This record gives sequence, structure tokens and C-alpha cells, in this order.
Amino acid sequence: MKILITGGAGFIGVNCAAYFSRHGNDVFIFDNLSRTGAKANADWLAAHHPCRLIRGDIRNFAELTQVFVECGPFDLIIHLAAQVAVTTSVVNPREDFEINAWGTFNLLEAARLHNKDAVIIYASTNKVYGGMEDLRIGEIAGRYAYLDQPEGIAETRPLDFHSPYGCSKGAADQYCRDYHRIYGLRTIVMRQSCIYGYHQFGVEDQGWVAWFCIAALLDKPITIYGDGKQVRDVLFIDDLVRAYEAAYEQRDTIAGKVLNIGGGPENTLSLLELLSLLERFKGKKIPVDYGDWRPGDQKIFFCDISAAGSLLTWKPFVSPELGTERLYQWVDTNKRIFC
Repeated sequence: MKILITGGAGFIGVNCAAYFSRHGNDVFIFDNLSRTGAKANADWLAAHHPCRLIRGDIRNFAELTQVFVECGPFDLIIHLAAQVAVTTSVVNPREDFEINAWGTFNLLEAARLHNKDAVIIYASTNKVYGGMEDLRIGEIAGRYAYLDQPEGIAETRPLDFHSPYGCSKGAADQYCRDYHRIYGLRTIVMRQSCIYGYHQFGVEDQGWVAWFCIAALLDKPITIYGDGKQVRDVLFIDDLVRAYEAAYEQRDTIAGKVLNIGGGPENTLSLLELLSLLERFKGKKIPVDYGDWRPGDQKIFFCDISAAGSLLTWKPFVSPELGTERLYQWVDTNKRIFC
């Protein structure tokens, strides 16, 4: 296959590029290298895998079109280029819109005009479901729990965009769906939960599992906003890449569909549980501070992944404990790049 990965020097992108390159595919990366860690990831790829890096910005339609004309046509496009933090979107909503909504529109138009047969996987987000204030939530065994949603949030949940980030990603999510309906593009929308793993340069407001690992190993201050009983489903990067591969393999039956992709009810962590794991790996207590709840922070979210399981013949294999240990060890081995 010939594969284009936008945002390919990001955390998910570099893992996808490495995997598909190892399996004999021609991989092209389109990235402006603006994110923290992108240059280090690009250098690692250049040293280990024969991927071609193309410097460019998803907001620039001319640059993007040139990639399709000169390097295409592509069999698979994995669209990962994005602004990824809610807090950043609140500070700079225009940039958030231009990258997430306008950038995705540019990609869809470039594909419609120059590469209509490509399979396009779009990395959406569970934030499109909003705050879900109507759900009953309780506390069980020191963590928050859904009282009426034992399997988690399904794709049938009404959309309710909150924050500029939710709006920009949600708009892109719906544009991808509609370009299948109107123009016949083979788009697949993946509404992703918390993804974590190798090559992730997590920060306090995005990539929380990686951030806790980095902070624990480098003795950086950790602040828990709220009480730490918040629960999220987590998915290790290897399982996500397998889901992408399965989506391409099932392209003729799932084109146009929207799928939740996450750890599901069997792979969840609270902040306090993650902290406990890290203390075990480190062998000593990790000091933390507590702050007020952040606006819009959900007490719990995990998604229903039964549709993805059925349509992709897929399920997560890496447990939160094993995945966190793998990430912790990777950060420990590569501490110099975080200093």
C-alpha cells in the first residue's frame, strides 16, 4: 500500500508510520513539526524506518494538494493532524478551528479532487458527546461509575459539542461522514478515547497517562484536579494501530461508519489508580497536589466498543497495567529527550 499520514510525527502518527513501514508499505508523513516531541519523533523515524517526511501545514490547501498530485494516489490516508487540547482551544479558538475543522475540510477536498478511491480514517474524539449531564453517576470502590450505562457510551448517543475543541473536532467528524454520503469518499470516523503509549510527549492538559509517567520519573510536580476518582477508558497504542489496520481490511463494509475506539468497560483507570501503579513501578510514594475541578471535566467516561468489536473483529489486548508499565519503561529509557 501507499499510505499518507497527516500529523505523522505526532505520537499516534509515528507509531502508525513505524508499523505500516515495517509491514512493507510506502509511508508518507505530512507534518509541520510544531508539536512538542514531533522533531524527536521524526528523527527517530528517519533513523529506523524508510518513511518520507513532507513538511507542510494542513491549513495550507496548496501544500496539501501538492502532496496528492506529486506523491499520490494513496490507498490509505490516516488523518491525525490536529490541535488536541481543550484548554488550548479555549485560549485560541481561531487556531483550533483552522487546524481541526478547516484542515480536515482541506484534506477531504484534496482527496475528493485527486484521490477519491482512498480509504480515509479520521481520528475523532469522544468529546463530541459533550458533558452528558443527564447520566446517573455514583461512586463504587473509590472510583466513579455509571449507574445505568454498564457498557459505556455508544455511538447512538446524541452529539453535544462542548468547548471550541469539541466544536472543531465535531464539525470535522460530521464533514467526514457527509463526504461519504454526498461524494462517495470511503471515510471511517474513529471516536477515540484516551490513547497512550510509546513516543507520547504528554503534558498536563493532554495525554494524561504519559504526563503522569513523565512527571513521576523526572520528579516533576503532579497536580490532580478534583478528587482523583475520575475514570477514563484507556487504549494502548498497539491496539489502536491494529484497529486502523482492521478498518482498512474491512473498508468495503464499514466505509461511511462512525466507531467508538477505546479501552471500553474492561480497560479503565482512575487518576488515583494510575498514581498507585506508578508508585509501584517507581518503588516509592509520589507526592501530588490537589486543585479545584476544571470546567467541563467529566467524572467518568468510557465508551461502548461493541460495534467496533463486531465490525472489525477487534478488541483491546493490552491491559492498563501492562500498557502503563510499557510506557513507563519507555520514558525511563528515553528520559534525556524529556529534559
